[in-house]
Amino acid sequence: MENRIRLDRYDQSWFARGRSNAVVVLWWLVQGSLFRYSLQPMYAWRRFLLRLFGTEIGEGVQIRPTAKITYPWKLKIGAHTWIGDECELYSLDYIHIGNHCVVSQRSYLCTGSHSLQDPNFGLITKPIAVKDGAWVASDVFIYPGVTIHEMGVAAARSTVTKDIPAGQVYAGTPAKFQKMRFSDNEEYV
Repeated sequence: MENRIRLDRYDQSWFARGRSNAVVVLWWLVQGSLFRYSLQPMYAWRRFLLRLFGTEIGEGVQIRPTAKITYPWKLKIGAHTWIGDECELYSLDYIHIGNHCVVSQRSYLCTGSHSLQDPNFGLITKPIAVKDGAWVASDVFIYPGVTIHEMGVAAARSTVTKDIPAGQVYAGTPAKFQKMRFSDNEEYV
């Protein structure tokens, strides 16, 4: 089979990182030092650094020092949300995480991919939303364009390719409906 992929023609000149190259490099330096090597309980310090680089971030947010954020100016996090160890927020497009959410350790929220049919491997970006009270459990991969609605759950080690409705638990690869998070008598939104 003839190789149809032409990476020498790859072009992302249309893509806007949202800040100048100097700011991007400065963020990489800050994230790789002041952010990464801050002590675990220094949540206020990490919130300060993220705000300095344009993140909209609510009160009481707890982000572990090993979390990685590609472009913090494309990130919004509501109040009292937790971002676990070694999470990757690959924010080529916007990532909005609501209030009282948990994104557990080693999860990967990926807003960028490439076109399978494009021989030039064209970049595709789509935003991700994690609504209020949702839980992304350990080692979950979230595809570009996915929304996890209010109180939705992506169970550990799931691959989420489609939206998760409010109050529902999804698990597996690809993630599929398993059950309601709460009994029918409880209010979840």
